[in-house]
Amino acid sequence: MSISIFMALFMVSLLGAMSPGQSVIMVARNTLAGGRAQGIVTACAHSIGVGIYAGLSLAGLALVLKNSPLFYNTITYLGAAYLAWLGICSIRSKGGITDKLSSGKPMSLYQAARSGFVISILNPKIIIFYLALFSQFVESADNMVNRIIIVATPTILDAAWYTFIACILSKPATLIRLRQHAQTIDKVSGVVLLLLAGRILVS
Repeated sequence: MSISIFMALFMVSLLGAMSPGQSVIMVARNTLAGGRAQGIVTACAHSIGVGIYAGLSLAGLALVLKNSPLFYNTITYLGAAYLAWLGICSIRSKGGITDKLSSGKPMSLYQAARSGFVISILNPKIIIFYLALFSQFVESADNMVNRIIIVATPTILDAAWYTFIACILSKPATLIRLRQHAQTIDKVSGVVLLLLAGRILVS
């Protein structure tokens, strides 16, 4: 793989990770609810979903989705439903995102990982992103090393970007200010998630 192709892959992957959407909301929400560890675990679990789609791209995801609209629509509707459910839960929250969960315990690392992975694997935007942009690099996957690079680059960058966000949001001074407005953040996040779900269904 040439340096120019790798730099193009790097920039496309970085821009994909940095694009605003439901993923950053989930990382922020889990960071505020549990702390830095929960935010970082969410980021890493989210990147696993990204890595799966990167691997599927190499295995012919573009061809599969092109020839199977039912598969694409299923993923799309599941993603929209999950976002809508998250939005409703956030809006109905009475104590803000620092609430204890239904079990009466603070958010666990497992719960943070699960939510990070699900928000990634059911995100139609990631599918569209790889179909439109990432699949152009599949032709460079002519050996095992290049295939590993193509899958690892977006996976690592995604984890690094959201880990950075979690670390920024978990600074004590920042965390105190944000938790003072936890209920408002929850409501706004819920509305945004519902709008994102609606946009997915409309588009």
